[in-house]
Amino acid sequence: MAPQGRFVWFELMTGDMAAARAFYADVVGWGTRDASVPGMPYTLLTIGETSVCGMMALPSAAQRTGARPSWIGYVGASDVDAAANRAVRLGGTLHIPPTEVPNVSRFAVISDPQAARLGLFRWLVPRPEEVDPADRPGHVGWSELLAADGRTALGFYRELFGWDYAEGGEVDPAGEYSVFAAGRQAIGGVLTKPEIVPAAFWLHYFVVPDIARAAERVTSGGGQILNGPMEGPGGTWILHGMDPQGVLFALMGRGRARTVTVTWASDWHGRSSGGRVLMTRIGSLHAEAPGAPDAPPEGPPGRRA
Repeated sequence: MAPQGRFVWFELMTGDMAAARAFYADVVGWGTRDASVPGMPYTLLTIGETSVCGMMALPSAAQRTGARPSWIGYVGASDVDAAANRAVRLGGTLHIPPTEVPNVSRFAVISDPQAARLGLFRWLVPRPEEVDPADRPGHVGWSELLAADGRTALGFYRELFGWDYAEGGEVDPAGEYSVFAAGRQAIGGVLTKPEIVPAAFWLHYFVVPDIARAAERVTSGGGQILNGPMEGPGGTWILHGMDPQGVLFALMGRGRARTVTVTWASDWHGRSSGGRVLMTRIGSLHAEAPGAPDAPPEGPPGRRA
């Protein structure tokens, strides 16, 4: 059973699987394992023997509807069908109805009322729970929602997943950035996006052991660094980037890197630095970037294991 209300799976839909495999293997350190089924190429991204993310080609039918390459995060739900129905009742949109991957998972894809896309997920065969994987290289350490209205967005997720403000989570005097928790564990932040960012979306932070080295590999691998590296609380460094296919992503980790000015959000106890100034650069590229998600893909994701 997936941990309730926490992100448990992440998936990249890309226009070039071979290039994406090489890029993320070098930057994040993932291994790969083929999990394709007939007519549906699918790659598992791994740390040791553990699968942490998946990758599939963006279907051509989805591209024709306007979908673009992007990362999507899936939140654990004990009853995917009930959660999908509840999301719709709360004003969300159902894009992929509850679908079963035989002997692997059941999932659905929704968007919240502000059009940020995410998935609902349940393993059919229970996997061993890892002890606090958030700080381990190769795993996702933080998830951040850029919303049209952060307070309203968090209200939707409170009703859907039970998320609420983490202790001390409202740190920006203007109320534009809040840290939220599943249970008692802070797992992400909600940011009221700058107007220059045209659409709400989720941004996930992959943990790397050395942020400076990862930054070098982003650029040498054909990607772009949009912001950072910059130092956050507790000696954690972050950067925002774009992969060679135009997909937005973020990294967090330790290591020496050149300091840049960070915003008010660096004062809170979370992991990202967040903030209006920080996101302006992403916003300037968001309208043109293939990886800035707006229309969700048609058809189900590939096999997961």
